[in-house]
Amino acid sequence: MALQEKLDRFKKQQEKCQSTLTSIAASNKVTSHKFTPAPAAPSVSARAPAPAVKFSNDTERLQHINSIRKAPVGAQIKRVIDLLLETRLAYTPEQINDAVYVDINSNKAVFDSLRNNLKVHYDGKRFSYKSKHDLKDKSQLLYLVRKFPEGIAVIDLKDAYPTVMEDLQALKGAGQIWLLSNFDSQEDIAYPNDPRVPIKVDDDLKLLFRGIELPRDMIDIERDLQKNGMKPATNTAQRRARSEVQGMSSKPKPKKKKHEITKRTKLTNAHLPELFRNLTDNKS
Repeated sequence: MALQEKLDRFKKQQEKCQSTLTSIAASNKVTSHKFTPAPAAPSVSARAPAPAVKFSNDTERLQHINSIRKAPVGAQIKRVIDLLLETRLAYTPEQINDAVYVDINSNKAVFDSLRNNLKVHYDGKRFSYKSKHDLKDKSQLLYLVRKFPEGIAVIDLKDAYPTVMEDLQALKGAGQIWLLSNFDSQEDIAYPNDPRVPIKVDDDLKLLFRGIELPRDMIDIERDLQKNGMKPATNTAQRRARSEVQGMSSKPKPKKKKHEITKRTKLTNAHLPELFRNLTDNKS
């Protein structure tokens, strides 16, 4: 009887333990769904090195743009005019900014100076180059030169269009114009050589011209040129006076007298008797 009671008590304890284990397992299962542990943070030593800071590959260009926009107004205007002259195209302010980095819209001084510049044409939207003479080709160039029988300065034609200087030389080679230098300004002047006005010189006039005897002295020639209202290319009198002044200042220098050894000369090289043979001969 006592043994049976002990067995019943043992079974109850096992059932109680079993129910406890079941409840613990169930509670662990619910908790695992609610909480997911975060992965362990890597140690400082195991972290990958931070990438190095990379400066923009465009840094030099940005520095160049900044230096242009901080330049004086005159320097910025020159950049724009050079662009207009080289391309002969019309540009908006935005296109100028893209081409030469001059921000016209943000700089009122540059905008106003360009708009009022004699070499710039502004139609309200675009800027373009404006030459003194609106020419397009060689035929228009020849027509313009023929309108100036007294001559037209080449410097006023240089910027008419890109190939104007080549066309001037071509017209000169064809005998349609003359290119002569002005002694006053040392600049070339273009004169028309109109074939509709042929000039024939008589042989007697040629002989008379060639028979004129010129003075032998250049000073007399220069004086005659000045009397006739022409400026001589040389100044012989001034050149001669300058050469005379230079000749007077370049006199030969007197030679220094050679000092000889005498009795009063202090001898410091007595161990070299051959240096004092002259003194010995004078004593004797």
